[in-house]
Amino acid sequence: MKQVFRILAFFVALSIAGTVALPVLIAYAQDAVSIQDDISSLSKKLKKAQAQQEALAGELSQINSSLSVAQKAIVATKARIAAATNDIDRKQAEIDLIQDRIDGNRLILAGLVREMQAQSEDPLFSAVLSSDDVTRALDDPDRFRSIGERMNAIMADIHSSRQQTVREEQDLEKLKREHEAALGDKLEEKQALAADQQETQADLADQQKIVARLKKEISELQSDLSKLTGTSYDAKDIKDAVEFANKETGVPKGFLVGVLKMETNLGANVGGCTYGEVESGAQASYKAGKLGKVAWATFQRRRDLFKGICDELNIDYRKQKVSCNPKGYTGTGGAMGVAQFMPDTWNGYKSQVASKTGHNPPSPWNLTDGVMAMALKLAKTPGVTAGKKSAFKSAACSYLGTCYAPYINGILYWADNYEELFR
Repeated sequence: MKQVFRILAFFVALSIAGTVALPVLIAYAQDAVSIQDDISSLSKKLKKAQAQQEALAGELSQINSSLSVAQKAIVATKARIAAATNDIDRKQAEIDLIQDRIDGNRLILAGLVREMQAQSEDPLFSAVLSSDDVTRALDDPDRFRSIGERMNAIMADIHSSRQQTVREEQDLEKLKREHEAALGDKLEEKQALAADQQETQADLADQQKIVARLKKEISELQSDLSKLTGTSYDAKDIKDAVEFANKETGVPKGFLVGVLKMETNLGANVGGCTYGEVESGAQASYKAGKLGKVAWATFQRRRDLFKGICDELNIDYRKQKVSCNPKGYTGTGGAMGVAQFMPDTWNGYKSQVASKTGHNPPSPWNLTDGVMAMALKLAKTPGVTAGKKSAFKSAACSYLGTCYAPYINGILYWADNYEELFR
């Protein structure tokens, strides 16, 4: 509602000034209020859509976590099944050995019995047994009883060992079946989670498209409103762009100037290579093994985004000037404009830049848009808009991607002495 009153006040001022005819002003005011109403409506939808997106992202994260737990359980259960299988095989081998001992002892005993029977029928053996000395030697039945008892004990022990080993094998078989049942349950759980993951990913992708569409529509309406009210802004120079960005974002002018000084020397060095040169160099580095697979994949993704940005601005992407591929370390160029944003970073701030500058689409190579994008990124660090030096350091490290002391110190110096650059 406050925005509507500001719009009406703006057109009333024009009417009083006599710069535009009243009927035209009324029509403009009606259009402006209608656009603002549409923006408000879309903003509510955007807020709801973003909440749904966050909820889906949280749900997906939880599903991914559960999937990870299920996969670990599957791996562990398979390992337990493999261990049980090995134990069963070992027990079976023990049973076979014991059975071999039993069979061997049986053969020995059978042989002894046959031999004794054969000898008892031999007349010579009977004569030997009838002699007084042998008869007295064999007249002790306890000797034969003791031998039999010992043989029986040995056989009983072997049989007991076999029975114990068989029970252990059966227990292992039961444990294996339990593990296999648990594995089946875990595989079903994983399958269900995978289905949920796929469905949630699709829902999240749809929601992300809705959020992106709403942001784009809001940005376009804000641009239309800016054009209608004459608030689209184009800076004349760096100082003008910095002052405008400071007014819109609250980032201190000195800090903005310091980052601009260290990044592009206040816009003097925004890129010395065409994107075609950067692309060829990156491809050559990848083929030579100097650029890793991950870095090459990142470059390709950014290249596609860069093409989209250039197509939107009716620019030949291969001829557009960007930062060159670094010579002192492995990496790729492609940073754009005074802010030196990579394409994916630029796309993250594009709609906000459009709403601030009134340019739709905004351009990384437009001075006003570039400085505004830089200010929006720096403003995300808590304490920057309050002018805290510690926040300046954190924001500068985040902007560069590393805390390189000469870079940070240079920014802090010019943050305190930026006025010297505009004398």
